[in-house]
Amino acid sequence: MDMRPLGRSGLSVPPLCFGGNVLGWTADEPTSFALLDRLLDQGFTFIDTADVYSRWVPGHSGGESEMVLGRWMAERGCRDRIVLATKVGMDMGEGRKGLRAAYIERAAEDSLRRLQTDRIDLYQSHADDPETPIEETLQAYERLIRAGKVRAIGASNFSAARLRESLDVAARTGLPRYECLQPEYSLAERAGYEAELEPLCRAAGLGVISYFSLAAGFLTGKYREAGAAAGRAREARVSPYLNPKGFALLKELDAVAASHGATPAQVALAWLVARPGLTAPIASATTVAQLDDLIAGVRLALDPQALARLDEASRGGVRA
Repeated sequence: MDMRPLGRSGLSVPPLCFGGNVLGWTADEPTSFALLDRLLDQGFTFIDTADVYSRWVPGHSGGESEMVLGRWMAERGCRDRIVLATKVGMDMGEGRKGLRAAYIERAAEDSLRRLQTDRIDLYQSHADDPETPIEETLQAYERLIRAGKVRAIGASNFSAARLRESLDVAARTGLPRYECLQPEYSLAERAGYEAELEPLCRAAGLGVISYFSLAAGFLTGKYREAGAAAGRAREARVSPYLNPKGFALLKELDAVAASHGATPAQVALAWLVARPGLTAPIASATTVAQLDDLIAGVRLALDPQALARLDEASRGGVRA
C-alpha cells in the first residue's frame, strides 16, 4: 500500500479515504458493516465522517454515521488499525454549531462517545466560523490534543485567506496548526481549489483530502445529457455539469478508460491520486461492487499522455 503522510501530523494514510456520510443513511447498518469490512480487508484504513451526518434525513438528529462506525469498530476490534477522522462545526440544532472553544470540547466528547473510542486521529473544523476568534478555536484543539483525545486537526471548506490566517495564528502563538484541508475538488470542479488553496497547501506542507471527488456521481458517466438528473436526489449538484464542456470531459474519460481497461470513475479517481500535493480523495459507496470500483481506481496508474489529456479537457472545471 502506498501510504502517504498527512501533512506534518505524523499520521500516514492510504491514497483513498472512505466517505462515511453514507453510513446509517443510504447504507443501512448491515450494508455499512459489509462495506467497512471490505475496505479494511483491502488495506484501506482511512475513514472520514462528521457529527452532523446524517441530520438532513427525516427522523435523524445527527451522529448516525459516527454511531454505526463506532459499533463496527467495537464489534470488529479494529480501532487501532483505523485512521479515524471526524468533523465539528455544522449546525446540529438547538444552537449547537460553530467553533467556540466550549462547544468544540463538548462536541468532541459527544463524538468520542458515539464512536466508542478514546481518541480522534483527525478532528476537523467542518466550516469556518468568522464570529469566533481563531486563537480561541485553536486553544480548544490544543487542550484536546494535550488530553490525548485528538491527534491532529484539519480544516474543511475554508477560504485561502482564512486558512492562511489560521496558519499564521498557529505559528505566532505556538498553538496547533491545521495539518490538512478538505476542499471540494475533482476533474469537474478545479478552479476553487487550484487558484489559491493548492499553492498555499503545498507551500505549507498540508495534507489534502478532497470531497465530491466524483462530482456527485457525474464523473461515473451515468449522467450524459441535459436533464438526465431531473427528479434525482443529486439533481442540484449534478445539473451544473450537464453542458457541452462537461459532456466533452466525459468523452475524454471514456477514451482514457477504454485505453486502460478501466471505468470512468476509476480514471477520475486515478487522476486525483496522481495530482501533486493531494493526499487522498474521499469517495463513498453504497454497495461492495461500487467500493471495489473505487479501490481499483486508486490503484490505477495513468500514463503521462492520459493525464495530460484529462488535464486539458478539464482545465478550470466544467461547471456552467
